[in-house]
Amino acid sequence: MTTVLDTLAGAATTEAPAPAAPSRRRRDLWTALAVTLPVLIVQAWNITGYPTVSDDEGTYLAQAWSVQHWHGLAPYTYWYDHPPLGWIQIAMLSWLPALFSSPAHVFTAEMRVVMIPVTAACCLLLFVLARRLGLARWAAGLGVLLFGLSPLSVGLQRELFLDNFAVLWILAALVLAASPRRHLWHHISSGLAAGAAVLSKETMLVALPALVLLLWQRSDRTTRKFSLVGFGSAFALTVAQYPLYALLKNELLPGTGHVSLWGGIAFQLGRAGSGSLLTSGTGSNQTLNSWLYYDHVLIVAGLAAAVAMVASRQLRAVACAVLLFTAVAVRPDAGYLPAMYIIQVLPFLALCIAATAQVLVRTGLHAFPRVGLRPVRWAAVGAVAVLAAGYVVPHWYEGDRTAVTADANAQYDRAVQWIRADIPDPARTRIVVDDAMWLDLVHDGFKPGTGVIWFYKVDLDPAVAHGFPKGWRSLDYIVSTPTLRQDPNSLPTVEQALTHSTVIASFGSGTNLIQIRKIDKSS
Repeated sequence: MTTVLDTLAGAATTEAPAPAAPSRRRRDLWTALAVTLPVLIVQAWNITGYPTVSDDEGTYLAQAWSVQHWHGLAPYTYWYDHPPLGWIQIAMLSWLPALFSSPAHVFTAEMRVVMIPVTAACCLLLFVLARRLGLARWAAGLGVLLFGLSPLSVGLQRELFLDNFAVLWILAALVLAASPRRHLWHHISSGLAAGAAVLSKETMLVALPALVLLLWQRSDRTTRKFSLVGFGSAFALTVAQYPLYALLKNELLPGTGHVSLWGGIAFQLGRAGSGSLLTSGTGSNQTLNSWLYYDHVLIVAGLAAAVAMVASRQLRAVACAVLLFTAVAVRPDAGYLPAMYIIQVLPFLALCIAATAQVLVRTGLHAFPRVGLRPVRWAAVGAVAVLAAGYVVPHWYEGDRTAVTADANAQYDRAVQWIRADIPDPARTRIVVDDAMWLDLVHDGFKPGTGVIWFYKVDLDPAVAHGFPKGWRSLDYIVSTPTLRQDPNSLPTVEQALTHSTVIASFGSGTNLIQIRKIDKSS
C-alpha cells in the first residue's frame, strides 16, 4: 500500500529501485564526496585537543596494544566485558597515527586519527543507504551533514569508542540489505556485516529487527526465504565465534578460578542502573541532558521525524531503529546508560530528518500546482530552509567552534611529560594511573601490568593484587585524575594510596585537576 509520505517523497514502494545508470552513479559519487569532505575537516581539526581523553578510550587502546604486542585480548585478565572485534579493528588501524604523531600529546589522543577513516566510511555508507531508500540526492547529502557536523557527533565520533565501529558495520549491513540487485550474496554479506557490528559493540543487537525488516521489504518475494536463511546463517555463524572462543578456553560458563562469558553477560545485565531516563536527577537523566546540551536539534527533531516516517514504507526500517533504541533507553529498568549509547542512533536520526525535509519540500512545491507560480513555490521553500538554518547553525557553530579550538587535554599532556622527565628508573617503579595515561607510560619504559597499573585493577583483579603483598605500601606513585577520583566502585587500596601520599606535581584546576602524588610508605 502506497502512503501519502511515500508519494510525496517520490519513492517507490512496491519495487526496489533499479540499479543506477553510470551518469547517475557519478553524480552520486561526487555529491557524496562533497558532503563528506567538510565533515572530515571538522572532525579532524584539533582531534587530539578535544574532547578530554576518556578512560574507555584508554581501555580499548590498551587492549588493542595487547592484541598487537602480547597476542592477547587485554593487558590484564580478559573478562568478556565486551566482544573484542572493536579493539582488534583499532589494532589493525594503529599504523595511521604514526603518519601524523606528535610527542606533545598524550598517546590516547594521538590515536584518535584512526577514527577519521571510520567516519569517512560511515558518511559514504549513509549517503548510499539514503539513495537506496529513495531519498533525493540533496536529501541524502543533508543526512550526511546532519550526521557528521552535529556538535554531538563531532565530540563522540572522534573518540576511540567501540560504538563508532559498530555504526560502520550496521550501515554496511543496511546498504547490502537494500541492494537494488536483490542478490542472495548481498543478503548473506549483510548478515556478516551485522555480525561484525554486534561483535564490535553488543548493544547493536537492538537494531537487528530494523535490519531484518528492511531485508524483508527489499528481498524478492519468490526468493525471500533463501535471503532470510542466508542472512540469518551468516549472522549466526559470525556471532557464534565469540562463544566458541570462550568454549575453547573453557570460559563459557562460570567456574572456580576463571572468568566466563556468562559471567561477563550477567555483569552487564545486572550492573547497577543509572535510573530512569525521564526522572530528574538520575544518572540516565543527566546523560540525556548532556546530549541535549550539545545538540537538542538532532535528537528532538530526529525522534519526531522517526515517528512520522513509520508511516513511510521506504523509511520504516530506519524509523524503527530510532524507536527501538529509544525504547531500550526509556524503559523503567533501563539499567546503566553509557554516554556513548547515542552514537548508535545518530545516523538513523539524521536520515529521518533528511527524509522528513524531503517530504516537506515536496509538499511545499505541490502547494502551488500552477506553472506560473513556480518561482513562488521555490521562494517559499527557500524561506523555510533559511529559517531552519538560522535556528540550527548558531547552535551548532558554538559547539563545533569549541571542538576545533579547545585544548581539553593540556593537563594530561603536561602530566605525562613531567612523569617522563622527572620520575627516575621507570622499569623499577610502580605507578597507579587511569587507563587514558597507561599506554604513554608503557612506551616510556614502565612495566605494563605490574609497573604501570590501571587503578581499579589494584583492588578488583586478584592476579594484580597478589603482586602487592604490602598493599598500598607496595606502590610508589599514584596519579590522581578526574576518572580515578570519581570511580563509583569501592577501591580501598587506591583510597589508602591517595590518603598516604603527597602532591609533587599538579596540572589543571577544578574538576580537571591532575595530581602526581608520591606515596609515603613510612606513614
